[in-house]
Amino acid sequence: MASSTSTSTSPSTSTKTPPARIHRAWLMAAVAGAAIVTAGAFTTVPGLLVTPLHQEYGWERGQIALAASVNMVLFGLTAPFAAALMDRIGARRVVMGALLLVASGALLTGVMTRPWQLVAYWGVLIGLGSGCLTMTFAAGLTARWFDRRRSLVTGALSSASHLGQLLFLPLLARSVDHHGWRPPVVTLALVALAVAALVFLLLRDHPPEAGVKPYGATEFVPKPAPAAGAAVRTLKVLLGAARTGPFWLLAGVFALCGASTNGIMWSNWAPAAHDHGMRATAAASLLSLIGIFSALGALPAGWLTDRFDPRRVLTVCFAVRALTLLALPLVFASTVTVPMLLFTAVYGLVDVATVPPVIELARRVYGEDGPVVFGWTNAAHQLGAGASAFLGATARDAFGTYDVVWAALAVGCLVAALLAPAVRMRGHTCRPDASGRGYPSQS
Repeated sequence: MASSTSTSTSPSTSTKTPPARIHRAWLMAAVAGAAIVTAGAFTTVPGLLVTPLHQEYGWERGQIALAASVNMVLFGLTAPFAAALMDRIGARRVVMGALLLVASGALLTGVMTRPWQLVAYWGVLIGLGSGCLTMTFAAGLTARWFDRRRSLVTGALSSASHLGQLLFLPLLARSVDHHGWRPPVVTLALVALAVAALVFLLLRDHPPEAGVKPYGATEFVPKPAPAAGAAVRTLKVLLGAARTGPFWLLAGVFALCGASTNGIMWSNWAPAAHDHGMRATAAASLLSLIGIFSALGALPAGWLTDRFDPRRVLTVCFAVRALTLLALPLVFASTVTVPMLLFTAVYGLVDVATVPPVIELARRVYGEDGPVVFGWTNAAHQLGAGASAFLGATARDAFGTYDVVWAALAVGCLVAALLAPAVRMRGHTCRPDASGRGYPSQS
């Protein structure tokens, strides 16, 4: 009888927990990826708008690029505070609000008539919205939903913004060529609204809300109470880290990184290609290839960072980037050539490859505060990007060519390659001093 009872309960147990069921965490990662991909699609649009807006309104390139600069600066400054807000009211609400901001900014851009409106709509609204959907958001989501394969998922989500560029940019460029600049802007706004609806229906803040454990966890994790004072902690970490040498070295290196990647490429690549007689569709396709190789380059960079000194990985990445930027004026042509393809491949491979070593250096120096410190370092990245977007376009207006811009950025990359080894690491991570206001000096 006992044997019969045991046998009869076994199928019931199997029915309740089917082994082939896909864990809910993967759905959360997919929804988060959709939001990040959508935000990533907006980062390259300013480059497509420069020439059409210049032709339609007669605005100077520097005026148009100012909107991209404001966007990039707010993109970086928003991320640490958005992470704190997610801890307080939940990622679902923040992500929905961010997507609605992005959609509103894009729709308002379609009816603008003055340069300051471009700055307000594309620079401020879209900058604030997309700033909530960065690597900080990816890191927070994976920390809550994944106990295993966390780094793998974080890396995949970090590459998602480049996937957005890959998916949307050629289509948007083709639309600009054939239908003008307004239809692609409105299309992106509608995509953002659709993804916001998807987030509302599917995204959950914590595994307990879905009645599951984090992926790979052996025990259920209770839902944490809303964090109080998270924004204050974010500022305290900044003030403490700012008293140390490694922070300024990392911030300086990452500012030069932003200036020599998305700062110049996503807002000035299309007009630079136009100067050489290249069609917008061809230029957008090359930029998409850079995005493909960027996503590919992040994986070996993470592998190398785990096995070698992160500072050496940074040095190599910046040295290679400097050489590609020096060679760019020599290979730029009116059509897609083999040298241009070689440039996109090599430059792309070292584009996002700087992120894993910088994250690891922040972790080694600042311990559990490392992610927050990286958030502020990423803000410096966006400050550099914003300055590069504006100054690059202004230099083009002043000199009539981008050649001086590529040379200046190559020099900046060489400086970053020399600064990276100066980041001092110790066998232990830094801790706040007894006053709680900062970290011991590392200089």
